[in-house]
Amino acid sequence: MDMSSIASRLGLSGSRPVVRKAAELRRLCDVTFDSSVLGIGEVCKAIICLEIAASKFQVIFDRAEAVRMSGMSEKAYIRSFNALQNGLGVKTTLDVRELGIQFGCLRLIPFVQKGLSLYKERFLAALPPSRRASTDFGRPVFTAAAFYLCAKRHKLKVDKLKLIDLCGTSSSEFTTVSTSMADLCFDVFGIAKEKKDAKSIKGSRELLDVLPSKRKHDDDSDSSGESSGDDQDELDLPTYKRHKKMEKEAYNDWKSSVLSSNKQTKPDPAKPRKQAQLNFKKKPSDMALEVSSAAN
Repeated sequence: MDMSSIASRLGLSGSRPVVRKAAELRRLCDVTFDSSVLGIGEVCKAIICLEIAASKFQVIFDRAEAVRMSGMSEKAYIRSFNALQNGLGVKTTLDVRELGIQFGCLRLIPFVQKGLSLYKERFLAALPPSRRASTDFGRPVFTAAAFYLCAKRHKLKVDKLKLIDLCGTSSSEFTTVSTSMADLCFDVFGIAKEKKDAKSIKGSRELLDVLPSKRKHDDDSDSSGESSGDDQDELDLPTYKRHKKMEKEAYNDWKSSVLSSNKQTKPDPAKPRKQAQLNFKKKPSDMALEVSSAAN
């Protein structure tokens, strides 16, 4: 398939420099090594060359469509992409300043640079000396993940999918790197969880409506600002503990009512009891009545 037709299907027909660079990379790949040894077909090779060229010119590339056109799974496509990129000796770079300009977050640039340097130091300190030399932090996924975490910490909206497309990685790898950065550098990338007011949450309004004592307590506290300590302790309990306490109080009330009713109906022990006598002897007149009734 021609390179221009593949580029048009991927939405890159208008970017002529990208198409020319992809054709150049394809010719270089044919001269340098045989891609069929790596299990990469011609169509997949053209698509990967287009993605490398698009990342070089900072053009958005639809990886999902590229994976579908290549006929490979996402993991196999990423593996082929890395193999072809290493074979060509091409490394994609992602500059923090360009990301700040593109997403309109220029004030994040110093925070991202500080977080990246701190992450490198802590990550290398946790590795054994034999593995430190082979660690590569020049991949764009590290820069993109640091930029995303800083934007999230400073409550700025950044398109995560666009960042993943720019750095040329998968969503699973991006999530793994982001989690590693947040764990190692929580003081720079972490987000502290804030306790929310129950009245500000829509779902909690139903609980407040079910508990009129809580609503009454809030109204009284707003008007007078005074409340008893027992009521405050009771309202501070969690919902399930409050229900458990109410059930226990209801059981105690029922138990006391049953005991009081038993005391009222209990006979006086000082009064002597009479035992009823049973008479098993029948009179002749009674026997005659039974015989006549049976005959009838």
